[in-house]
Amino acid sequence: MKKYLLSFFILIIASSFISVSFSQIVNAIKSGKSEEVAKYFDNNVEITFTTKTSSYSKSQAALVLHEFFENNPVKSFQVLHQSENDGSQYCIGNLSTTNGVFRTTIFIKQKGDKQLVQELRFEK
Repeated sequence: MKKYLLSFFILIIASSFISVSFSQIVNAIKSGKSEEVAKYFDNNVEITFTTKTSSYSKSQAALVLHEFFENNPVKSFQVLHQSENDGSQYCIGNLSTTNGVFRTTIFIKQKGDKQLVQELRFEK
């Protein structure tokens, strides 16, 4: 019985670390600061803008996101849906910018003790 309780508490503690990390990524997007978002990028990140999808290195993705935020200053970000499955999470939300609203999807994956952004989608 003690083993089950210990396992249960460890699972709860681990889950809280995962959600804190995910909320940090969401907050970084809300801030519209590409350098804050880039802290959570994996070595390669796929970024989609409406009809164009490309895969970028971490540093290239940071530059692409910086340009996007410069051309579309962020006003707010509202999470509409969030889910988790086998160490992966995704979030769908509306990113309100001065140039309109972008339906935004964030895919992250657990790698070691970190959650890293694998893919970002911005669709008008």
